[in-house]
Amino acid sequence: MISILLAGTSALVWGTADFCGGKAVQGAASVRGRSYSVTVVSQLCAIPMIAAFLLLVPGRLGVSALGWGMTAGIAGLFGIVLLYQGLASGAMAVVAPVTAVTSALVPLIGGLLLGERPAAASLIGAICAIGAIALVSLGPAEGASATGPRVIGLALASGAMFGIFFLLLAQAGESAGMWPLAAARLASIPVGLLLLRPVGGTLLLRGRVLALTAVAGTLDIAANGLYLLAAHQGQLSVVAPIASLYPASTVLLALAVNKERLRRIQFAGLGLAATALVLASL
Repeated sequence: MISILLAGTSALVWGTADFCGGKAVQGAASVRGRSYSVTVVSQLCAIPMIAAFLLLVPGRLGVSALGWGMTAGIAGLFGIVLLYQGLASGAMAVVAPVTAVTSALVPLIGGLLLGERPAAASLIGAICAIGAIALVSLGPAEGASATGPRVIGLALASGAMFGIFFLLLAQAGESAGMWPLAAARLASIPVGLLLLRPVGGTLLLRGRVLALTAVAGTLDIAANGLYLLAAHQGQLSVVAPIASLYPASTVLLALAVNKERLRRIQFAGLGLAATALVLASL
């Protein structure tokens, strides 16, 4: 039950971080390579939160924790880069659900292959979560004409990278504490800086864009920490799909802040998400 609560809270925080990051990218319309800039600056802004986590959840720093964390960090960074490239095509209604569902399927299958055998109700809850992600992420069919093999490939690759991030981060072991998160940023920030230069990006964000970027980065690492705690307490094949419900909170924020209207299928997805949480906690 504790693991599901932590994973559900992680999804809530992750969705809020994505919403803030999306608003920051929109606000940085005049910045070259804005997606890369927002991504790298948000990761830099997360460093104080990482330090706080290391103090609150002490662990043993070892080669294994560093290796799993750094590999996970690079996978997560490329997941973000691929996601933004897919969204730039204009086929957001296709890219978002394909990415989110793939990111949930990879750790679900990985956990089962690693020998996890969750209870039937929990496994059904995890599968319901994947269905809920698909339904909630379905926005208006704008940009459907831009869909092609390349766009689908980007969405699948992005989701796979996020799924690998979930899978690898959970392998570090509970004794490592929050060191895998620190290792993830230790690897992803230099790689992000290398990617920033060719696209002409900048670290000099200002005003509201900088504030939103900082909030996005802080919430993102907080969600990472909650997910890591959840993975320590429960089974990856159940915890990861629940944590992947983050599009639900993004959609709810869009409803409250942007006054967007939800489609009936998205309401159905929210209901299925609630069902998934109940089943997974049994």
